[in-house]
Amino acid sequence: MNIAPATRIDKFLWAVRLYKTRTQASEACSKGHVKMNGMPVKPSHLIKTNDEFQVRREQIFYTFLAKAIIENRVGAKLVENYLIDNTPQEEKDKLELAKISSALKRERGTGRPTKKERRDIDKLFG
Repeated sequence: MNIAPATRIDKFLWAVRLYKTRTQASEACSKGHVKMNGMPVKPSHLIKTNDEFQVRREQIFYTFLAKAIIENRVGAKLVENYLIDNTPQEEKDKLELAKISSALKRERGTGRPTKKERRDIDKLFG
């Protein structure tokens, strides 16, 4: 574990497993999906301990606090040592609502729902 006083935000996002590759983290920063203090940041922006940032994924803004800064990727179980999830409950509810609504959407021309699909729809609504 290489603990550093500050590191590039794209490298940090990759190290704490918010993105699968560093390239994806860089692209997210470039597209404005990563913000600090409400402002989009470049991939080269330095992040320090106790910095709070937002990451937009799946139409939801997740809010995180950096507990410690690392440069090397860590295992999934160790991520909680470096990152705190401060995402508001309203944002998590939006994600749950999006999952439910996508389950109800049917492609045009697929016909009527099957018995199982109908039971699932009835269970969802009452």
